[in-house]
Amino acid sequence: MTFPFDALRRRPDIEGEGLVAVDAADRLILDESASARSGLTAGELVVIGDAYGALTLAALHDGAEDVRVHQDALTGERALAANAVDLGVTGYRSLGLTADLVRGARVVLLRLPRALDALDDIAGLIAAHAAPDVVVYAGGRIKHMAVAMNDVLRAHFARLDVTHARQKSRVLVAREPLAGRDPQPRTARHGDVTVRALGGVFAGTGIDIGTRLLLESLPREIPGDDALVDLACGTGVVAVSLARQHPDRVVYACDLSAAAVASAQATAEANGVADRVRVVRDDGVAALPDASVSFIALNPPFHSGAAVTDEIAPRLFAGAARVLRPGGELWTVWNSPLRYRAELERVVGPTRQVARNAKFTVTASVRRTAR
Repeated sequence: MTFPFDALRRRPDIEGEGLVAVDAADRLILDESASARSGLTAGELVVIGDAYGALTLAALHDGAEDVRVHQDALTGERALAANAVDLGVTGYRSLGLTADLVRGARVVLLRLPRALDALDDIAGLIAAHAAPDVVVYAGGRIKHMAVAMNDVLRAHFARLDVTHARQKSRVLVAREPLAGRDPQPRTARHGDVTVRALGGVFAGTGIDIGTRLLLESLPREIPGDDALVDLACGTGVVAVSLARQHPDRVVYACDLSAAAVASAQATAEANGVADRVRVVRDDGVAALPDASVSFIALNPPFHSGAAVTDEIAPRLFAGAARVLRPGGELWTVWNSPLRYRAELERVVGPTRQVARNAKFTVTASVRRTAR
């Protein structure tokens, strides 16, 4: 029986035209690895970067047992779980990007991350802890691949083969692991702020120009004694700034990305505010109660996996509107051509411009009272 790829969905991630749950790269990885997977025993297969479960569930359908899986995005984990329930498939475990994920693995199926430092973290972890005969099938869409990815894999594996392209996808096959290492945050100093970042987190150890404008614009006084929120926190730079400027307040920092959450925690520790910054992996602010906070800062992402979409920010605006108290404020920085102000007015409430430079705009939206 052929695996029903068409039954897979992306939810709770954004769904819509052009946003797919499975693509040609997933199918090519599965095809190229089929013979290697057929000889495995329980626990010897690992899947990393599986967007919505196609690799994991198809491998289980083919007979794999006790598959270990790591997905950076929380929405990916939840989509995999929902798709597994829909198809009646069991037999996998979701784990963090640690030694336990890959220890003793003999085959690893990997969707190539777009960031080279993320690939370096993953490849180093596999080389350090997988079986000596491990084979890594690392695939992606050619438009998102770079020759430098070959160099990263060659730094951790003695042999690298490249498959023929199919449907604008390709697989890199790595064997014979060399010395590896566990992922460690990279560190950079920006004035009086230390940024720590694991591979793949937006802006890495830098501070992007949008975040810089938001930091320059944040209010010096925020009424109340409730938690301040850094939504889609990335490396936690805004959370650290809020904690420093408001030493009597707790900061709630949240992000979908496991790497971002670990990075934000490390950044808070490096700047001496970890006792007042609570970092949570969350889908927006889903874990916060309605009307529970009075201030949220947001630099919204515009990527869902490899896809660029303008549907992420409105979802975050809606979540912020739900958890803000009437009169509470959402401070947002956004690329000016995106023209989010009308959407902020509609979803949150009256919105004013706070700052603007050549590329970015910062606005403050006041949560309207219930009608």
